[in-house]
Amino acid sequence: MMWRYTYLIFALLVILTSCAPAQLSSGNVQKVGLLVPDTIDDQVWGTKGYKGLLRIQAKFGVDVFYREGVNSKAATKQAVKEFHRKGVNLIFGHGNEYGEYFDDIAEKYPNVHFVFFNGEAKKKNVTSLNFQGHAMGFFGGMVAGHMTKTNKIGVIAAFEWQPEVDGFFEGALYENENVHVDVEYVQSWDDIDAAMAIVERMIADGVDIVYPAGDKFSVPIIEKMKEHGLYAIGYVTDQADLGERTVLTSTVQHVDALYELVAQKFIDGELASGTTYVDFQEGVVELGAFSPLVDESFQQKITKAIERYKKTGKLPNE
Repeated sequence: MMWRYTYLIFALLVILTSCAPAQLSSGNVQKVGLLVPDTIDDQVWGTKGYKGLLRIQAKFGVDVFYREGVNSKAATKQAVKEFHRKGVNLIFGHGNEYGEYFDDIAEKYPNVHFVFFNGEAKKKNVTSLNFQGHAMGFFGGMVAGHMTKTNKIGVIAAFEWQPEVDGFFEGALYENENVHVDVEYVQSWDDIDAAMAIVERMIADGVDIVYPAGDKFSVPIIEKMKEHGLYAIGYVTDQADLGERTVLTSTVQHVDALYELVAQKFIDGELASGTTYVDFQEGVVELGAFSPLVDESFQQKITKAIERYKKTGKLPNE
């Protein structure tokens, strides 16, 4: 596994240096701050950000701070003000909403570099890191399309703009032309009650595999599918530990590794401002462990398809 981690480090050093405009931030990381719109305990996206912060603390020996529930412009301004007083000079906003918030305040803190996810960075001391979600959704959908017994699959996503949703739909249909994919949106990353109501309806309708593409509701949905002896595709983190005979695979984003590498680039004076994109090719997106229920021949098929995508940028339907 060591060669894979070395490749991940090298690929990310290249991507973070080459894919953004010219402005570079440099200087020793004094202290690092993390803003999370909801919680670090969701076991998915928020937890990944917190683990990334801890990796920075362990690797560079710096003080780190975090604030949960920072979900408005006013709350962001207050949190950044507090971080600045503490001497924080690298701040991660763990979500796309922070693009707007940072754009409004970045010029007031020229000695602070701001980083957020899945948006467009406009100021010289702001970097946006974008996970390309379409391909990971596609390959997750292929697994679901191959493994469904009822030919009914469900996607419970947070918002319509998530690229992994379209990817999942396409991948499932590519693998199984007879499958029906029911896609529903919670309109929130964290509304567990709404998501659980949706999954109950899907189960009653005969859906046997669900892709819970959200934060706080991902784990409860997987647990519900397990109760019924049904299946799921994990989201953002490898969720095989929730049940290897329930979680067929997971669409994984290595957010925590990306945090550490961003800090390293900042220290080295090589963290470029602007908007960057990362995907399978950079080693920060992959499929997680396969359930033993997934036949070996199909595992080999999809592994080859992923390797082809890494080399050519082409999905199996292209």
